[in-house]
Amino acid sequence: MSDQLTLLRRLIEAGLDFVIVGGYAGVVHGCSYVTQDIDICCLFAPANLLALHQALADLHPVHRVTPGRKPLDLTADSAAQFTNLYLDTDLGRLDCLSTIEGLGDYPQVKQASEEIDVAGLRLRVLSLDALIRAKEAMNRPRDREAIRQLEALKALRGRDA
Repeated sequence: MSDQLTLLRRLIEAGLDFVIVGGYAGVVHGCSYVTQDIDICCLFAPANLLALHQALADLHPVHRVTPGRKPLDLTADSAAQFTNLYLDTDLGRLDCLSTIEGLGDYPQVKQASEEIDVAGLRLRVLSLDALIRAKEAMNRPRDREAIRQLEALKALRGRDA
């Protein structure tokens, strides 16, 4: 099993409430680009973030964008201070976001997602339409390329229906 799938399995087993967004969501839907991280949107409630901390505890998680790459050390009190977490772990990068541009906060993102089976894991992933909206809102060069692939996948699925 790839490191990314192992990381996702750990999040599921810890009971984390999350949706896969970003490049990995595109890969799940069939895009051909390669992504080096996993982006998730999750509820930034203390209980959910403590589940994240539990899932990652032995993977040496560090804040990727802080000076000195400080270790992740969440408590019920400190969890309430975060809106995003950009982490490096022994299994790879994990970006945890509380909102997604073009879609909104976690409840809206979850509503715009679907469950997909990936290598025996039931993963909640942004729908193709929602992923396209999010990529359009970001409007970076790599997002525009992703939109072309996502639109092509959507057209292929429309023909298969």
